[in-house]
Amino acid sequence: MKYLAYISIGFVAFQFFNVLLNFFFRQKIKKNNLASNEKISVLIPARNEEQNIHLLLGDLQKMKNENLEIIVYDDQSTDNTAQIVQEFAEVDPRIKLMQSKGLPDGWLGKNHACYQLAQEAKGNYFLFIDADVRLKGNIIEEAISHLNIHNLGLLSVFPTQIQKTWGEKVSVPIMNYILLTLLPLIFVRISPFASHAAANGQFMLFNAHTYQKKQPHQTFKSSAVEDIAISRFFKKEKIKIACITGEKRIKCRMYSSYNEAKNGFTKNVFMFFGNQAVLAFLFWIFATLGFIPILLAKATLLPIYFALVILIQVIYSITSKQNVELNLLFFPLQLLFLGQLLIKAVLTKKNKQYKWKGRDVFL
Repeated sequence: MKYLAYISIGFVAFQFFNVLLNFFFRQKIKKNNLASNEKISVLIPARNEEQNIHLLLGDLQKMKNENLEIIVYDDQSTDNTAQIVQEFAEVDPRIKLMQSKGLPDGWLGKNHACYQLAQEAKGNYFLFIDADVRLKGNIIEEAISHLNIHNLGLLSVFPTQIQKTWGEKVSVPIMNYILLTLLPLIFVRISPFASHAAANGQFMLFNAHTYQKKQPHQTFKSSAVEDIAISRFFKKEKIKIACITGEKRIKCRMYSSYNEAKNGFTKNVFMFFGNQAVLAFLFWIFATLGFIPILLAKATLLPIYFALVILIQVIYSITSKQNVELNLLFFPLQLLFLGQLLIKAVLTKKNKQYKWKGRDVFL
């Protein structure tokens, strides 16, 4: 039991070290007044997004850059997504609607949509962005400036998460908790190792030449977590990438309920742990029950342990622009959510039955 106590302390110390690195080496997309004279393709895969697409297109419409082309790929939506996009296209010539002609065998829907969008795009930069993302100011041009300053082939951003219901508040933050306590994001840019890779498909900005040369969405056409697969592939190919969190000009409301979040995260939770379920469960066990061996064998270390746990919550919340007080309050429920999520992910993988937006996805 004494050894487990030391392992528990070591685990939480490791998390604390990583969140400190993420805090002190935060990467920021700097505000500037540089106007890009190069064409920028904003590429939006959309399937049944009538609740979101008008908000994103409204944000893009406010951007007066005439070098923007905005292409929305309607992936066989059964709602009013296409009609809404067409209405925007009629008043803004930069906006174009593409209609799906069907999903070929061997492809997942979003990957195929992104591939088709890239074939149509004419820009020097490709920004793939989800329909539920919100943008503010000149963030696109500023992201391109960041990409060029650091000579990146890919810049990805974890948007600041919009959380309204209690179900979102006890589920959505856990992904940033995992990410920022396991991986210093500065390593994504400076480390040569493919294991130090991360990306978020909600916002992925590519140098168009690099994208066209490597065709990443075609390469990973059947991957349910294509964003992480692409980031690792690029690092193996010696293409520089970066991943950033805590950017308030890029926001997203991923899910609107507890169950929706649980279903959505099922497809990618193990990828945070190198696709190793055992590592995922070990992480959960020590994050949730790590205090028990300390209590039984080294009770004098409990104040240090809980102090580190609280500091981790505070620092990662600040780094990812989340509510500190709510994350402290809901942390036990967030860990309960993670446990349920891991069990669901195992059962889903075993049964090979997973649906996303009405389509079967094989994990």
